[in-house]
Amino acid sequence: MLSAFLPGATALTRLEPNCDGPLPQDALWFDLLEPTPADEARIEAAIGVGIPTREEMREIESSNRLYEENGALFMTATVVTKLDTDLPESTQITFILAGKRLVTVRYVDPLPFRRYIAYAERHVANCNSGATIFAGLLESIINRIADVLERAGAALDAESAEIFSHTARGKRTASRDFRAILERLGQNGELLSKSRESLVSLGRLLAFAQQQPAPTFTQDVRSRFRMLSRDVLAMSDHVSYLAAKVQFLLEATLGMVNIEQNAIIKIFSVAAVVLLPPTTIASVYGMNFHHMPELDWVAGYPFALGLMVISAVLPYMWFKRKGWL
Repeated sequence: MLSAFLPGATALTRLEPNCDGPLPQDALWFDLLEPTPADEARIEAAIGVGIPTREEMREIESSNRLYEENGALFMTATVVTKLDTDLPESTQITFILAGKRLVTVRYVDPLPFRRYIAYAERHVANCNSGATIFAGLLESIINRIADVLERAGAALDAESAEIFSHTARGKRTASRDFRAILERLGQNGELLSKSRESLVSLGRLLAFAQQQPAPTFTQDVRSRFRMLSRDVLAMSDHVSYLAAKVQFLLEATLGMVNIEQNAIIKIFSVAAVVLLPPTTIASVYGMNFHHMPELDWVAGYPFALGLMVISAVLPYMWFKRKGWL
């Protein structure tokens, strides 16, 4: 789908040009969402440069992502999408600056684009050229990643509280679902990994943009780029901290699982030791030999029961005194 954004009196106006009609000459931004070959051909004819294919956008070399061709800047960034789902994905978005026009090529519709489009349709002052629109889109993408990192940090704090929770007496609370905890930690780790990948890509894109000659970007846009670069650097450090915290919580969870298993094994071991003496006594008096002195003893049955109870209580009290229970 091809959308064109034209400057208006108070905001950008969004148009979807007819397939057979000419493209508006005063458009500041052409947005290609899952473009068809016909859409790509129309844009190529309008700006005089070729549109990279989806396979070319996936290339990881800097020379294939950040370059200049016929006076136009081609900048491809990896952006994490589907952040509100359990399976976030990384996708590539290409920004093409040709003169005062911006062309975006994308195959997803992430939330930062929808937010910025809604903003641009109300505030034309900050969207008066392709460069300012480009800067605004980058700000929207980075702000979205910042929101996700805040959410991931809060989620990890909640997981930490659940893993290390204790009652007032110092004993652990009711049994926790460590499998669910591991799954949530894995999801947060995957989210942080994709966020780090996106931040690295955006950092390279911003460094490339700031190296362009003065006529390409105004001083105001360059100032916004410098601020975004500092934000990306700070967020990258924060992602590293959160990733280390995920690793720590994973190890702590596995340690708690081992502790729980050891506690269960200890209970069975103690039960076996406590029940062993009564079982031995019952086995002795359960033998079917004809000549056994206790067979004719009136008090033999209560004596055997009492002996079994005492032989079970004494080991239990011993373990309790040693603090093994």
